[in-house]
Amino acid sequence: MTDADLNSLLTIALTAAFADGAKHDAERLRMRELAARLAGDRIDLAELDRKVLLDKPPLAEIVRPLSTPELRRYAYELAVAVVDADGVHNEAEGLFLRDLALALGVPAEAAAKVVADADAIAAAPAAAVPGAPARAVEGKVVPDATALDQTILNASITNAALEILPESLASMAILPLQMRLVYRIGQAHGYELDQGHIKELLAVLGVGLTGQYLEQFGRKLLGGLLGSVLGGMGRAAGHQAASSGMSFATTWALGQLAKQYYGGGRTLDAAKLKSAFAPLVEQGQSLVQRYGGQIAERTKTIDVRNLPALIGRL
Repeated sequence: MTDADLNSLLTIALTAAFADGAKHDAERLRMRELAARLAGDRIDLAELDRKVLLDKPPLAEIVRPLSTPELRRYAYELAVAVVDADGVHNEAEGLFLRDLALALGVPAEAAAKVVADADAIAAAPAAAVPGAPARAVEGKVVPDATALDQTILNASITNAALEILPESLASMAILPLQMRLVYRIGQAHGYELDQGHIKELLAVLGVGLTGQYLEQFGRKLLGGLLGSVLGGMGRAAGHQAASSGMSFATTWALGQLAKQYYGGGRTLDAAKLKSAFAPLVEQGQSLVQRYGGQIAERTKTIDVRNLPALIGRL
């Protein structure tokens, strides 16, 4: 992949992030951090930022360096993932995606299918959630800690497997699965949560929304996983295994922290949540090797064509 390709993909991702007209400073800084991690000294980030926010070049100019159909298709899928990061896209974002598909030369039918699939995944966390694991103790219904731990482990294994898969939509399912996990843990402790609350919790921990999709994109790109999609890049299996492990660890830590947070009556403030999360992520990383075989097996059973159903089963 050339520097021009990389610059084009990052410009598309950042443009998509601000397609709704909102230029949130925190999200902007987060995107810059991720772009710096991905591009290193290959890209002038100040110039990239200025171009996206001030110059606003036409999409035809932004996408011109992408010389293969595979790169152009991936660029479109990346943009769809970014605009759907905080839920099904709005009208302004839909217009942006329409114009981007035209600029990239993605056929209308194929573009519509990507959007429909992404919207279904983005909407999946709001679907009906199965009854929370609970048991009777002295006549009272209390959360079943063992069952909750199994739910957390299952979600962690699934998200690690999703990160290994090359399809862009596979990465899109990671955040909705994490949202469903938090909802189910809150439900087990007597809290009926809305998506807004869950998104705020994830944002406090630095886990959610647009930045996570770009980070997953970066991990896959740096790990060489996109070689099977873009052709000829090769695959750094060890690096991708580490990335998959991070998805496992983050999901596991999120589940364990949610147990503490809702089990304790939601008394932890943002600072305490952040300080508790980091060591849980480290603990989750220490568990990855133990479940490596199960992660590998899970990749064989995931139907990328029906990810909303996968999310709904959690």
